[in-house]
Amino acid sequence: MVTGLVNAPVLVLNQNYQPLNVCNVRRAVVLLDRGKAELLVNGRGELRTPTVVVVAPSVIRLMLMVRRPVLERRLSRREIFARDGYSCQYCGKESRTLTLDHVVPRFSGGVHSWENVVAACIPCNHRKASRTPKEAGMTLRRQPRAPRPNPYYQFHRRTLQEEWLQFIPWAE
Repeated sequence: MVTGLVNAPVLVLNQNYQPLNVCNVRRAVVLLDRGKAELLVNGRGELRTPTVVVVAPSVIRLMLMVRRPVLERRLSRREIFARDGYSCQYCGKESRTLTLDHVVPRFSGGVHSWENVVAACIPCNHRKASRTPKEAGMTLRRQPRAPRPNPYYQFHRRTLQEEWLQFIPWAE
């Protein structure tokens, strides 16, 4: 089998045609062979062995409905910056060189959580120092909060294949 084609991404849809996840061609072929999925789009061609020719799928649909819990996003620098639109939450300056700031400093009892961490530019972070915004005479542009769970979050950073677009609701 061709290594590049076997590891190519395949969109997996739930029984109701909602995007579920992405697997590789090898896993998709196993699901098809066991009757657990059906082929919807063949955008890749064929895999050939000495005895068998197998269709290399691009989109498959599961035969049974899979209930998957919506996972909350991990608290990380990248996620905080994305939530805050890559802008300082004190002065509003957009920048790619931001720092994390605890609204209530950790040594004052503040916790490292979605509701207490914001993106701040370096001058604002130094100006606020180890004080609360009220003590520093600064105001937040908006109150920090955890982003709402999104069942399609895993697809937002992924490059979407052309043949997947008809099954992706936000791509239209």
